[in-house]
Amino acid sequence: MVSKLTKKYFGTDGIRGRVGKDPITPQFIMHLGYAAGKVLAAADWHLMEGKRPTVLIGKDTRVSGYMLESALEAGLSAAGVDVILSGPMPTPAIAYLIRALRLQAGIVISASHNLFEDNGVKFFSATGSKLPDELERQIEAGLAESIKTKPSAQLGKAHRIDDAAGRYIEFCKSTFPYHLDLRGLRIVVDCANGAAYHIAGHVMHELGADVIEIGVQPNGLNINLECGSTHIATLQKAVKQHRADLGIALDGDGDRVMLVDKNGKLYDGDQLLYIIAKHRQQKGTLTGGVVGTLMTNLAIEHAFSKLKIPFQRANVGDRYVMELLQKNGWFLGGEGSGHIICYDKHTTGDGIISALQVLYALRDSDKTLAEWMHSLALYPQRLINVKIPASFNFSADATVKAALKEAEDDLNGKGRVLIRASGTEPLIRVMVEGESKQKVNDWAEYIAKAVTTASQ
Repeated sequence: MVSKLTKKYFGTDGIRGRVGKDPITPQFIMHLGYAAGKVLAAADWHLMEGKRPTVLIGKDTRVSGYMLESALEAGLSAAGVDVILSGPMPTPAIAYLIRALRLQAGIVISASHNLFEDNGVKFFSATGSKLPDELERQIEAGLAESIKTKPSAQLGKAHRIDDAAGRYIEFCKSTFPYHLDLRGLRIVVDCANGAAYHIAGHVMHELGADVIEIGVQPNGLNINLECGSTHIATLQKAVKQHRADLGIALDGDGDRVMLVDKNGKLYDGDQLLYIIAKHRQQKGTLTGGVVGTLMTNLAIEHAFSKLKIPFQRANVGDRYVMELLQKNGWFLGGEGSGHIICYDKHTTGDGIISALQVLYALRDSDKTLAEWMHSLALYPQRLINVKIPASFNFSADATVKAALKEAEDDLNGKGRVLIRASGTEPLIRVMVEGESKQKVNDWAEYIAKAVTTASQ
């Protein structure tokens, strides 16, 4: 059965790779569009009165997005699926528009925080959530079949939606309390030359903030280049230069967010999640608990314990955070990377909406970021990415196992060691955290060296 097949192409966040190399080629992407269209067309739950299913395609600002968009459009049309094109839009905007337009699915062409040489494809269901594993397996199974184009009268049609940006701006604003505004705040917004370049600044400005925009001149090649949430130094410099109250950094597709205060101090996803959760607890609006991941800083878990806020860890990846939220009936979760899910506001991680939830806490309490975090100090944490051959199985390697045991024995309960394979790149991620910064650094480098040696 299809459900028992191991996924070959789909990772934790869709399919991603270097443009021009399998699987990110126009030939493969057209075939992927066709296979996805066949799966959608065969699903009885979305067909109404014989109408063709309709899929929304969005993208970020990479130059390769034009090529991949055309390939997807061709494949879907060949399968008899209608297509709506939004142009450059944040990933969470596509998730919202699918529901607003009552569509059957959505596809985002993006490699998120990667540089322009990479690109990828991720799918959303009619509910605005990532596709379940079962449907991804069905799409992969369909790639084994050759393309058989529908008769001309049954081909899908395509058209563009002109007001996508305005619709999404209004949606973002609706998640901020009507009795509050951002007047008196000077905010620097760094859009990473990505998909939110024509969105985020407008949201903050229309809520009353004095906005300085950077990273809003995409040219197809500069997405995430020395800007955005993966290069905070640019935002920190701009905040100080403009004497702003704070800065907001998004990534290339707008689903991650980091903040800095007026002094340039960084607040990552773990800290922002803590602020939102603590504020909701104080307001009596926190339902259940909070979901983090295996990478969430141990200090955050201890802080939630003191506040008597239930906390659970999911596997790394926003889809796994979402799955655990749904299982528990909770509404708040996220990752240190800046993926934060406010499930009562949106069906997926959204950098703009997450930033607005933090701004709500600041405006409602008249406290600064530093004041919200004054009683919480994160444990030192070191993350090292080690490039490996695709065939290397670290979990079965004796050298790696021995290095892990040495570190865990030495930390003796006063820290954590985590080693995992990236879901999007040929990397092993080594993370060590604990009370002693020196031990954390030493053991992280020791384990990373063991992985490098063993994989050669």
